[in-house]
Amino acid sequence: MGSPNGGIVGVINPTSFGKCTVTSFTSSTPLTTQPGTRVVSALVVAGGGGSGSQNGSNTASGGAGAGGLLTCTSFSVCGATPYSITVGGGGTAGAPGYNQGGQGSNSVFSTLTAIGGGYGARYGNAGGPGGSGGGGGNGCQPLAGGTGTPGQGNPGAVGGGNPVGAGGGGGGAGAAGSTNSGTTGGAGGVGLTNSLSGSCTTYAGGGGGGGSGAGGAAGAGGGGAGKTSGTANAGTSNTGGGAGGTHASSPPATTSTGAAGGSGIVITKELNKATGVWNLKSQFSAVKSGTWVQTQDSFDLDYLVVAGGGGGGWGAGGAGGYRTSFPGGTKLTLSGYSPASFPISIGGGGAGGPGTPGTMTKGTDGSTSIFSTITSAGGGGGGAFVTAGAGGSGGSGGGGAGGTPCKIGGAGNTPPVSPPQGNPGGNSAPADSGSGGGGGASAAGNPYTGGGTSTGGAGSANSISGSSVTYAGGGGGSGNPGAAGGAGGGGTGGTQPSGGGTAASVNTGGGGGGAYVSPSGGGSGGSGIVFVRAPSARTFTAAPGTNTVTTLPAPAGGCKVATFTVSGTLTVS
Repeated sequence: MGSPNGGIVGVINPTSFGKCTVTSFTSSTPLTTQPGTRVVSALVVAGGGGSGSQNGSNTASGGAGAGGLLTCTSFSVCGATPYSITVGGGGTAGAPGYNQGGQGSNSVFSTLTAIGGGYGARYGNAGGPGGSGGGGGNGCQPLAGGTGTPGQGNPGAVGGGNPVGAGGGGGGAGAAGSTNSGTTGGAGGVGLTNSLSGSCTTYAGGGGGGGSGAGGAAGAGGGGAGKTSGTANAGTSNTGGGAGGTHASSPPATTSTGAAGGSGIVITKELNKATGVWNLKSQFSAVKSGTWVQTQDSFDLDYLVVAGGGGGGWGAGGAGGYRTSFPGGTKLTLSGYSPASFPISIGGGGAGGPGTPGTMTKGTDGSTSIFSTITSAGGGGGGAFVTAGAGGSGGSGGGGAGGTPCKIGGAGNTPPVSPPQGNPGGNSAPADSGSGGGGGASAAGNPYTGGGTSTGGAGSANSISGSSVTYAGGGGGSGNPGAAGGAGGGGTGGTQPSGGGTAASVNTGGGGGGAYVSPSGGGSGGSGIVFVRAPSARTFTAAPGTNTVTTLPAPAGGCKVATFTVSGTLTVS
């Protein structure tokens, strides 16, 4: 039908002219939408949990759970209308003595409610439920972590039974908390990265558990690290991070105080979005005011995503998960308004387990690497000098510790994806002190059958960068001599009688070498790496400047390759 200005009028469809305005709320204040806004994207993060206090001999609290994290990419609103926003506070610290921390408070945007993080339990108690659950305290027997809220977070980890004196890690938005490794508190679960604010930021990390030997690592995203004594570490403000746990020493009995969780945050983006036909007068008005909607572009991208490798304990560390579309696999198709930005997270390698004469601690699991919907799991840590010294599960599994009875290697391809992202670690042998090799991307870790036999599983070669490079090799097990790491950056195992494991190569996702009951400890896992490749017609920008973009020569036809060695943002046009 004709219109007075000569335009064509189609079906009336909802439009949104929000000018892509981003507002970050760190306190409870209503959002009043702009007159033309009809659709909003939102990130809602609740307050993290607080951790418990101790007053006794060899008692430890669990790390607190992160606040729940919710995202919504298309929330319908009316223009020039106020919408309620509540930013949840962090849970309170446990009062001096034997007292739990407090659960974090909910954050709310209109009808979207993120649940506050669960408290980190004091000695003798299970962790609290929440957006992500809190870690269990230590006690006469292992104590359960708190449950997380589906779609918002993950559970906390079990706390250690006596006499280890270590609590479980609090859950994070991206992963569950880790159990304690001997006298080291469990690591907090990692959070999730989001770029709605305009920068790539990680939110909702869990707190590390307290421990008599060492505190558990903080979960990326504002979680507090665990401690061995004194006042616990608080969660970071406006991240929803859970507080770290702490420990009261033995002997004599002492008092250690918990800490508060990090407050939450709400971020909104008022979108430019439309799906219909308009008359020319409406179009001219929108263009003049700078609100005319762009057409979304579609990007077909090849990828290689390698997670951080596990640290060596007595057993070797498993390689980080390895997931790729290149060559010949299914590309990742992403949509966005060009130039479109996508966050990328690079997982760190797990720390090697420290050792003292006569004992060895489990290596720390590696951390996840993430590009859009592709998540590669961190490698499992190498097994510890304990009765149940199995290797940790992960992208590839860690090797089992030596000693009697034999210890099994950790499972690979955990969580399961297709094609598999890794392989299991190798077992140790009965009545022998050598340890199993860590699993690699293309092969399982080798079991220990004699000196030098428990080599790490081989990684996989990939030429997405333009050159063939091998990534994600498992660490070598300890023995006499220590075994070699798998091709792809795996560290070498330690040699009897007291050799430490060597570190894996950085940005390979290799597993750390296992140690032979050495004060030097196991080798640390290698950090991960992410590659993204597109046809020559595309333009890439990678931030921060540590990351690079290259144009491949013939015969690759000018393809663009972005290489990420640290977490950052990829912009595609």
